[in-house]
Amino acid sequence: MIFSNDKAIYIQIADRLCDEILAGKYKDDDRIPSVREYAVLLEVNTNTTVKAYDELARANIIYNKRGLGYFVTPGAKKQILKERKQEFMKERLPELFRQMRLLGIGIEEVCKAWEQ
Repeated sequence: MIFSNDKAIYIQIADRLCDEILAGKYKDDDRIPSVREYAVLLEVNTNTTVKAYDELARANIIYNKRGLGYFVTPGAKKQILKERKQEFMKERLPELFRQMRLLGIGIEEVCKAWEQ
């Protein structure tokens, strides 16, 4: 995985796991890779992955079964979708509209590009 400089690595790891949940790779109550497995897969320090898993557990996206590992919390996909839609509408869409105005791009052009 290639990490960007705009977010902390542990946040990017948490985002990736959320992406995998959204894509259906992990469903409700599915076991996800252990902290060590995920750290090796992503070639990052185990402590960084622990921090990502802790963040997801605090957000109730995953839960820990002592001795068995981490699992996807039922309803996590719906929760992730809701939060990401809110973020998109509040943060990304206004910037997109601003750029469209600056560049003189109309909604018709966007709809045409969307259809292609």
